Amino acid sequence: MPKSRKRKRSSGAKAAASGSGDVNWGGAASKGGVSTKLVLGLIAALAVVGGGFWLWNTAEASREFDELAGQGGEVLTRVQTQRDDGQRHLNIGESYRYANAYPTSGPHAPQPTRPGYYTEVQPPIGLVHALEHGSIVIYYGEPAPEAVAKLKDWTGLYQGVWDGVVAAPRPGLGQGVVMTAWRKRLRLKTFDASAAAAFIDAYRGRGPENPVR
Repeated sequence: MPKSRKRKRSSGAKAAASGSGDVNWGGAASKGGVSTKLVLGLIAALAVVGGGFWLWNTAEASREFDELAGQGGEVLTRVQTQRDDGQRHLNIGESYRYANAYPTSGPHAPQPTRPGYYTEVQPPIGLVHALEHGSIVIYYGEPAPEAVAKLKDWTGLYQGVWDGVVAAPRPGLGQGVVMTAWRKRLRLKTFDASAAAAFIDAYRGRGPENPVR
């Protein structure tokens, strides 16, 4: 007799027919059984929470800054207006020696120092260009931890190209700070948050290249 032509069904076919076995219904799954959609959803939720916290923290820092600036307005009578030493851009690699350790104008580097809190001394030629852009440059010596926290808050809060805040160290200042803006200077023997905030609020964003405030 001839052999039967019926073929033995594969185990996969049997599993599909019986409803058992792993069937891909169109959704990817990790080896641990957690779906990709769930993982992405958790990541998105964390991003939203993190973004919300950042916005809240920024709003709190801005509110506190405004309060301090309002309290320190009297210090502006002590701000010194300096002579205008020009706005010439130096060539790349060219240096310049300023008459004052805390210059507020004069020839400067082609690129400005970016807003931020620095722990190393920054070239004055870059800082002066930052002043021309409308940034505030704060020189500090050995500030107390509370002062460091405030400077980090403010340099993080104001990061604009035309209205930023730069904080850079300068040996010999001790507990004091020197606040500078374009052609403006204020020296504080000890860090005073309200006085410093009032100076920043008065002159930030008002550089000669592109005033934005």
